[in-house]
Amino acid sequence: MRKTIITAFLTVASFVGTAHADTATYNIDPTHTYVTFEVTHFGTSTNRGRFDKKEGTVVLDMAAQSGKVDLAIDTRSINTGHAAFDQHLQTTDFFDSVKYPAARFTADKISFRGEKISEVKGELTLLGKTRPVLLKATNFNCYMNPIIKHEVCGGDFETTIQRTQWGMNWGLDYGVPDTVKLVIQVEAVKQ
Repeated sequence: MRKTIITAFLTVASFVGTAHADTATYNIDPTHTYVTFEVTHFGTSTNRGRFDKKEGTVVLDMAAQSGKVDLAIDTRSINTGHAAFDQHLQTTDFFDSVKYPAARFTADKISFRGEKISEVKGELTLLGKTRPVLLKATNFNCYMNPIIKHEVCGGDFETTIQRTQWGMNWGLDYGVPDTVKLVIQVEAVKQ
């Protein structure tokens, strides 16, 4: 009986060890990760901008098809290619970057289609408010990077949000749209 209990314990311990062996942490590569936004300009053209400073981690268990994301975005690093516009976006009219220097996206619900991530359900914290956001994957892949000799996983993700959900109301009465498209290109290096 004692031998059976020990064998059962070792079998369970072995299974638990194997289950955790598929979980890997990936550090977001800031040189291959871009967080951009698009907003129409009075129905005529599209204004675009990006955040140049971001950091975070992705934890993936490909076998269990699960994972987590934690992405921090420095709102002071906004870059539209136009300094005056960048400064305005950092004011209390929009990102209030002095009071809220960081936005954060966290997620613990990653869905797969086959071996590819199809969507990431999480929460975006902006201007001190946290709201649910669903990112749809338009591309996903993992590969062995021949230069750094580490596995890299990443893809392109997008969603559309209503900025007023976070209290960003400036310009609505002038015709500045509430709808903002977010496009996130991310690559992360396995640790």
